[in-house]
Amino acid sequence: MTLHEYNQKRNFASTAEPEGKIKKSVAEMIFVVQKHAASHLHYDFRLESEGVLKSWAIPKGPSMNPAHKRLAIQVEDHPYAYRNFEGTIPEGNYGAGNVIVWDNGTYILVDDENYGNLNACLQKGHLRFIIKGKKLKGEFVLVKLKVKKENSWLLIKAKDEYATQEDILLQDQSVISDTTIDSLKS
Repeated sequence: MTLHEYNQKRNFASTAEPEGKIKKSVAEMIFVVQKHAASHLHYDFRLESEGVLKSWAIPKGPSMNPAHKRLAIQVEDHPYAYRNFEGTIPEGNYGAGNVIVWDNGTYILVDDENYGNLNACLQKGHLRFIIKGKKLKGEFVLVKLKVKKENSWLLIKAKDEYATQEDILLQDQSVISDTTIDSLKS
């Protein structure tokens, strides 16, 4: 799943989405969760790594409840500039629909063997990380499923002081613009 695949799926003459270019951040590693009303509503979970955003589509959205194991489908890398993208992807373009930045912040890998190397954790099929977001907080795990589709993972909230049974998805406003997906449809 590369940035090249991201670029091939888009017509940048007709979409406001940023073109895929590798760019490294100068501060902490960022994460972003974008709520995306495409053909099916889902949440795009992204972790910065080596100048791109490693990305997973989460059909049911993230949860702060450790009992909820959320399917996360790994998709193509997205450019670092995509971290702030909000708006409408026009009809006829890949992923057409409305997008808001539902959550964002920073993360750190918690991995004794790979010393913070996300790509090594991806190869191993197990990522453990701590998120410092505006909505999502605390420790999470991404675990690769051993099934035919090699891009299937589970996103699981760890049992920690931030774990709750509260439905975090009810907080539906953008953390950047305070807008909602529904208000973009108008």
